[in-house]
Amino acid sequence: MSQNDLRMTDHDDGITAIDTDLLRPYFDASHLIVENGCAAFVDCGVNDSVPMLLQALAEKHVDPADVHYLFLTHVHLDHAGGAGLLMQALPNAKAVLHPRGAPHMIDPTKLVKGTKAVYGEAEYFRQYGDIEAIAPERVVVAEHEQEFSLCGRAFRSVYTEGHARHHHCFCDPSSGSVFTGDSFGVSFRELDTDKGEFIYPTTTPVHFDPPEAHKAIETIMTFEPKQLFLTHYSRVTELDRLACDLHKRIDDFVGLVTRHAADENRTEAVHISMYDYFIEEIREHGFTGTDDDIREVVGKDVVLNTMGLEFWLDNRQ
Repeated sequence: MSQNDLRMTDHDDGITAIDTDLLRPYFDASHLIVENGCAAFVDCGVNDSVPMLLQALAEKHVDPADVHYLFLTHVHLDHAGGAGLLMQALPNAKAVLHPRGAPHMIDPTKLVKGTKAVYGEAEYFRQYGDIEAIAPERVVVAEHEQEFSLCGRAFRSVYTEGHARHHHCFCDPSSGSVFTGDSFGVSFRELDTDKGEFIYPTTTPVHFDPPEAHKAIETIMTFEPKQLFLTHYSRVTELDRLACDLHKRIDDFVGLVTRHAADENRTEAVHISMYDYFIEEIREHGFTGTDDDIREVVGKDVVLNTMGLEFWLDNRQ
């Protein structure tokens, strides 16, 4: 995607969703917040996303020197892969990370090794390229419920560790928003129907923890937000229903992999069952496209969710 094709969606309160152009349109978002001439990003996509984020700053007439924070919800590379490169273009910004995530942005060696183990080396380089480190003095390790001021606008880090042990969300009380990363699942606009938004959990390896995933949803809802901004994909508003759907689908996914625990070809069986599950649920939601359309949207998550669920199954206490 050229910078001229930049896909941005403006919301109230100075919030803009920027499509990072990872894998397909409207799969992965970075959110830009502008307040009184100061700016912050929440998540940043991959190295190839960085020119788009800088173009978004230019279109909003924000100097890169006025970006104060890069809030990273966690260090999975679809959220933070471009962080080191982006920070090179933001001379005054601090990268704000969970304490378990910060070391992996300062020295990404283990993170890169782990990601290659999941995706394979060729696919890793196709999606992510070479990961740049962030200088330690430019990293802020966030405490739980620590507040950060963006020209007087408060953002709060809240630990939400069910998707990954290095995950936190960022609450923005002034707009009634929480930037949830992956802790409140994923909701792709292609699956919206007259019944509203469709949502499901992401159980990617290796830290998926069902009780903690439930707890993270409950924690987010205690702030009584009016809207959530997901990295995949952006704003959702039907929060009470979506929270109930997420709780149900976490349990459904756990039940699905558990039913296949003793299968000889377990991974294949889980893939088939998960595709069947998605097709049934999305059809029930009123989706009128083809089964292939559904597979196109959820296919990557079927593979990664299966890996995470199997890892949980094999390592549960």
